[in-house]
Amino acid sequence: MNTLQRTLGLVVLVVASVAPAGRLAAQQPATQHPAAAAKRKVPAALLAKAKITEDSARALALARVPHATVTEVELEEEHGSLVWSFDLVVAGKPGIEEVNVDALTGKIVSVEHEAK
Repeated sequence: MNTLQRTLGLVVLVVASVAPAGRLAAQQPATQHPAAAAKRKVPAALLAKAKITEDSARALALARVPHATVTEVELEEEHGSLVWSFDLVVAGKPGIEEVNVDALTGKIVSVEHEAK
């Protein structure tokens, strides 16, 4: 087997392994999808300071409020800490749950119910 054949074989293998992952991502429920029409306020200057990614913080917030959908996400400095703030709604329940996740440690720092 020459180098060209091995390279083509490797490309086919990589493409074959990535394609199923794309299909799985497309099957995720809307509550888990990072771009599910949520309003975003994420300043680049603060994003550069965050050690916890938006996706990781989102997963933590959604785990704290099961069956929720993210309606808004902000990266902000609050009380001297850098936090990811998620507004979550649960179908059939009034109001919004606000979950704040420390953007440096990943710790959930607060969960508050806000009436509409």
